[in-house]
Amino acid sequence: MKKLLLGSLSMLALAAATATTASADDKSGVLKIGVLATLEGTYTALGEDGVRGIKTALIGAGNKAAGREIELIIQSTDTTPDSALRGARKLVEQDGVSIVIGPLSGSEGIAIRDYSKTQPQTTFINGASGAMETTYVEPSENFFRFNTDGAQWSVGLGNYIYNEKGYKKIATVGEDYSFIYTQVFGLVTEFCAAGGEVSERLWVPLGTKDFGSIIAALPDDVDAIYLGLGGGDAVNFLNQYQQAGGDAHLIGGSIMVDGTVLSSKGSAKQALIGTPSSGPQADTWDDPKWQAYVKAYQDAFPPEQRFPSPSLLGTGYYNATNAMLQCVGEVGGDLSDGQAAFRTCLTNLKLDAPNGTITLDANRQAIGKNFISEVVELPDGNLATKMVAIVENVNQTLGIDPAAFAKIGLPSRDTPACKSSY
Repeated sequence: MKKLLLGSLSMLALAAATATTASADDKSGVLKIGVLATLEGTYTALGEDGVRGIKTALIGAGNKAAGREIELIIQSTDTTPDSALRGARKLVEQDGVSIVIGPLSGSEGIAIRDYSKTQPQTTFINGASGAMETTYVEPSENFFRFNTDGAQWSVGLGNYIYNEKGYKKIATVGEDYSFIYTQVFGLVTEFCAAGGEVSERLWVPLGTKDFGSIIAALPDDVDAIYLGLGGGDAVNFLNQYQQAGGDAHLIGGSIMVDGTVLSSKGSAKQALIGTPSSGPQADTWDDPKWQAYVKAYQDAFPPEQRFPSPSLLGTGYYNATNAMLQCVGEVGGDLSDGQAAFRTCLTNLKLDAPNGTITLDANRQAIGKNFISEVVELPDGNLATKMVAIVENVNQTLGIDPAAFAKIGLPSRDTPACKSSY
C-alpha cells in the first residue's frame, strides 16, 4: 500500500509538472512573465522605475505578444542574492512562469545567472543588474543581458574628466558590492591609462545611514571625488555632505546622477549640478526615438507616480521587455522545444532601443552606446543629465584586447590597479 501511494504521488507530481509545461508552451494560452525588482531597501525607487519600464513596454504592445495575453507576476527583492533567489524560485517553481525579467542589482544578477543553469526550461532576461561577472564569468546559456554592464557604463568618463575637466588626481567612494566594483573598474582603467591617479578608494555597505566617518576621511589633496552610490545611499550622502560643508568637485557614478536621485526631495541634490558622469542614456538627448520613449513613459503614469524622465533602470527593464516581445512575436508565441527558437531570436536580435541599437556578444552580453553627460538644471527646475559625447559600440572588454583584459582580473575593492597601460 505504501509503495502504491508513493507511486501515485509521483505520477501526480509528474502530471502536474507536465501540465504546467504544456500550458507554458501553448502558443495560444496566457503567457506568464515573472519580474524580479528591488521593491524593498535602499534601491526601492530604482526597482519601482524598473517596473514602470516594463509596464510602458507592455502598454505599447497592448499587453500581448503574438496574440497571447500577458500575465505579469512581480516579485520583490532587496538587492541581496538570497532575496533574488527566493523570488526566482517562487516565480519559476510555484508560479510556473515561462520567462523571468530581472534582476536589478549586481550581486542579484550573479545569483540569478547561477540559478538559471538549474532551470533550463525557463528563459531569463536581465532587468538592469550590471556586475561584470554575470555574463563574463561562466555565462548561462538561458540568461540574456540587453543592458551593458557597469564597466561599459564608465567608458568615456575617465578620458573626459582627465582631458576636459582637468582632474588629474581623484578619490572614490562606493557601495561595497559587485556592481560598484564594476563601475570603478571601468573608470580606473581609462582614467589611469590617460595619466590620472586614484589616491584612495573608500567603501561603504549598501544601506548606510551615517556617512560621517566617510565624509571625515575624504582626502583634501584631490581634484575631485567619484561617488559610486545610488538610491537612499546617494541621497543620505548628499544631505550629510551638504551639512558638513563639503564643496569638492564631484564625479557621478551612473546611478548617482540617475533620475532616482536627481528627482529626490530636498536641496542637497543641487550639489550635483555640473557633475560629469556616464552611462547608458542621457535624459535630454534630442534623438527622436529617445524623445518618443520619454513621452510614452510620461503618458503611461500620472506625474506624481513617476519621474520627469525614465531612469536608466526603467530603460533597462523597458528594453528587456521589448526584446522579449519581439522574439515571442518572431516565433509566433511558440515556446516549445525548450524555447529553442525564442532563444535563437534573442541571441541574434538587433534591438532598436530608444538609447541606441543593442546587439549581444557570444556570452549574450549587450554591446551598445555609452553616453558621457553632465548634470544640468532645466527651465522647470528639474535636474537632468545632458549629453556631451557618445561612445559607440562599447563591448564588455572596453575595447581592450581580450587577452590583456583577462589579465587585469575581476572587479574588486582593489582591482584594477591604477596603471598607465593594460
